[in-house]
Amino acid sequence: MLSLIATAAFGLEAVVKREVAALNFSDIKCLDAKVEFTSENLHEGIARANLWLRSADRVLLKMGEFTATTFDELFEKTKALPWEEWIPADGKFTVTGKSVRSGLYSVPDVQSIVKKAVVEKLRQKYKIEWFKETGAEFTIQAAILKDVVTLTIDTTGAGNGLHKRGYRARATRAPMKETMAAALIEISRYNGKKPFLDPCCGSGTLPIEAALMAKNIAPGLARKFACEKWQRIPQKIWKDERAAAYSKIRTDAEPVIYAADIDPAAVELAKANAELAGVDDCIIFENRAVKETILPGETGIAIINPPYGERLGKIKEAEALYAELGRIFNPTKWNVYVITPDEFFETAYKKNARAKRKLFNGMIKTDYYQYF
Repeated sequence: MLSLIATAAFGLEAVVKREVAALNFSDIKCLDAKVEFTSENLHEGIARANLWLRSADRVLLKMGEFTATTFDELFEKTKALPWEEWIPADGKFTVTGKSVRSGLYSVPDVQSIVKKAVVEKLRQKYKIEWFKETGAEFTIQAAILKDVVTLTIDTTGAGNGLHKRGYRARATRAPMKETMAAALIEISRYNGKKPFLDPCCGSGTLPIEAALMAKNIAPGLARKFACEKWQRIPQKIWKDERAAAYSKIRTDAEPVIYAADIDPAAVELAKANAELAGVDDCIIFENRAVKETILPGETGIAIINPPYGERLGKIKEAEALYAELGRIFNPTKWNVYVITPDEFFETAYKKNARAKRKLFNGMIKTDYYQYF
């Protein structure tokens, strides 16, 4: 049985594993930057994983894994895999690659060898010498770690990861990926029952993702995936999985979500994005500075992605902002979560976090400070 891989940002593997388990997949293995699992029905599993995974970056179909120390070995073992079961005669496929601590360190050569091996296998199957490549797209990934080769096909789509929900037509200067926002909310265990607050909302990613979760709207419901054009997966699968996802939307959910930003243009953009996501009815947007924040209740969950010192270019402004956050939330019964790379955050906030998790927000190494 072929398995699936949900890739994840470093530090979020456990979050993705929890999501995978909630979708009733089996044989779940949590590895560095990925979670591997199997599905009783592979086609349904591919569709369901793409539609529902909130914090994963993409879903890969694992074609095979083996040890190779020479290019001849790489060629023969790649050729032995069942590529013809997935790639048709008119399939358009490319090969991407990476190699870490391996004797096969030349990534261009690895890509070339894998491409030749797949072509040779397809030639034997289809009895043709030249491939038109006018059909569906297949992106093969060759990843080598310590001479162990893992070959996958990207079901989500190259350059179109799971963070591309479809609701964010535009964004502010330093937007957070939707998948990262979803992970931060998952870590907070937000369930839509308490007020949710984001006083630095930017283009609205955090409050929108919170609303999607509260209403149980599948994050991939409004978009398309590369594998939807694959002949191997019947269109009925996609129709049925989407219908099932629509039936699970909590139409009676009434989450109370507040979002604000000091920039009026950002607030208007966030409103437009929320409307595209279909959750504008449950988010209250306001144009105001952090210091003007009034907590909407005695208890709730606040998740904050403030402008960092390095993004501001002015450390003093960041310190002042963190001090304002500390004044607003200390002491309160609110659970507060702040993601920032600024190591002076706790000092400026005037309280040590109960827990910290190291994460990469894009290419920026950050800490996720948690106050319960």
